[in-house]
Amino acid sequence: MEYASELITVLVAGLFTGGAVYVSIAEHPGRTAAGTRVALAQFPHSYRRAAPLQGGCALVALVAGVVAALESGDWLWALAGGCVGAAVPLTLLVIAPVNRQLMGEVEHLTDIEAAALLASWARLHALRTAFGLTGFVVATAVGLAN
Repeated sequence: MEYASELITVLVAGLFTGGAVYVSIAEHPGRTAAGTRVALAQFPHSYRRAAPLQGGCALVALVAGVVAALESGDWLWALAGGCVGAAVPLTLLVIAPVNRQLMGEVEHLTDIEAAALLASWARLHALRTAFGLTGFVVATAVGLAN
């Protein structure tokens, strides 16, 4: 069981990180390059599809990392899972207000306000991506060391 929880931690952390990196370096810059109105129209559809996958991966990585830590006695597994799992409170407490604005009635926003909101979301998502990447790197390093 120890090996399974470690493997799940690495795989799910990698899946989370891959998705987050893709959004940060390809999807979001692509949507904003098309103009603020296009980005505002596309964002809710993309976010609704990505949120369950990203949130689910973050929670699975957290649980698997804690289980791996308990089974192996190596707290670094919990650190790895916790880094990825940190995406959930970060999203719910910090990014959610920006998400609500981007998914709400955006017709009243000026292009400058919309661009600022999209840029704010990109910065916050980059933070979420950094947490995931850190968790993946730690899990991979611990896994390779064992």
